[in-house]
Amino acid sequence: MTFIRNIGQLVAVPPGPVAGAMFSAPPLIENAAVLIEGDRIAWFGPERDAPVEARRQMPSLSPRPIPSEGEGVIDAGGGVVVPGLIDCHTHVVFAGSREGEFVQKIRGTSYLEILESGGGIRSTMRAVRAASEDELVAQSLPRVRRMLAAGVTTIEAKSGYGLDPANEIKMLRAIRRVGELTGVEMVGTYLGAHATSPEFAGQNEAYLDAMIAPELLSVIRDENLARFADVFCEKGAFTLEQARRYLVHCAAAGLIPKVHAEQLSASGATRLAVELGAASADHLEFVTDEDLAALKGGHTIPVLLPGCSFFLNSPPAPARKLITAGLPVALATDCNPGSCMIESLPLVMSIAATLLRMTPMETLVAVTANAAAALRRADRLGAIAVGHQADLLIVDAASVDQWVYRVAVPAVRTVIKAGRVVPLTY
Repeated sequence: MTFIRNIGQLVAVPPGPVAGAMFSAPPLIENAAVLIEGDRIAWFGPERDAPVEARRQMPSLSPRPIPSEGEGVIDAGGGVVVPGLIDCHTHVVFAGSREGEFVQKIRGTSYLEILESGGGIRSTMRAVRAASEDELVAQSLPRVRRMLAAGVTTIEAKSGYGLDPANEIKMLRAIRRVGELTGVEMVGTYLGAHATSPEFAGQNEAYLDAMIAPELLSVIRDENLARFADVFCEKGAFTLEQARRYLVHCAAAGLIPKVHAEQLSASGATRLAVELGAASADHLEFVTDEDLAALKGGHTIPVLLPGCSFFLNSPPAPARKLITAGLPVALATDCNPGSCMIESLPLVMSIAATLLRMTPMETLVAVTANAAAALRRADRLGAIAVGHQADLLIVDAASVDQWVYRVAVPAVRTVIKAGRVVPLTY
């Protein structure tokens, strides 16, 4: 049993998906406490109303280190307690670095121009193929540890830089190992349709045949390497019909669809995502009114990636339009070596506040309850609710507003994952 007391403000984010008034103003409890039993939240509320079993522990609150084994009392020091953050769209496991392309973009070269010249995704493909699984894990561990230190307790991570069966499997195995080594809950996504490999240049259909081969999908299923399948549906990548074919085959193997949609143009991929029952449609910079109507009629979560707009100096998604439409908006970093080398989800919350005109509290709900919904894990993650997994943060701030306002200031003091305090290393 662990008792967290002396909480200045507890943000009781409800289970997702969350939209409407609750999206902007989840319940706040002042002078609060939380009781954890095992890996679950057993009680939360005003500290004065704490259960008897929690009160019995309070005399033991002498100055001592925060317990690392999940037992005892934790003094929140008057800070803010929120659910552990969920980064529901990343490409964080990769090899190599692409700072040269960063400079090219500053000088005006477009994303598609870099891709068509052999850079972009294919540049990272070459680095991933050259790396062993151990090397891929070693290069990715520091990034994930920094994300954990910033308060991210669950990360969706995509393959998509191998671009052939063996290297896609290598990436998915590396993603799983990174989770085992860090304690972060890593959710694998098979992004076999990210770009066409050089071996299949100009042969998208033949490439897809290789990436949906029964023997490949069987390995992913049998080793439980991925929960989702994703596709980049865009000019220079895959058409709507190619995306449909890929996702339908992956779904038959038990993988839930996700879609990179409307990032560079209005492609109709959002409507495809809704049609196929996708967990999320991600990006949406060029989302249309027809897309919004489809989202309102389905259960697909819109995931916005404002860090990408910031990094590329490109138009952001119309967040307020989606919010006004009553949609449960989620946010993520899109951490990747090409279009958004941003690891910090709290930084993305601040970017969303400035670029997307989302309030700080809206950004918090977007990276907790709604991000959990985008991963189909809202039944146990992303909320402060009795019975939910005890993934919690203690933040050195007077409020969520102050936390998001202090851009890029490290404010997370304590990370609790599944009821245990996580030792933070950078």
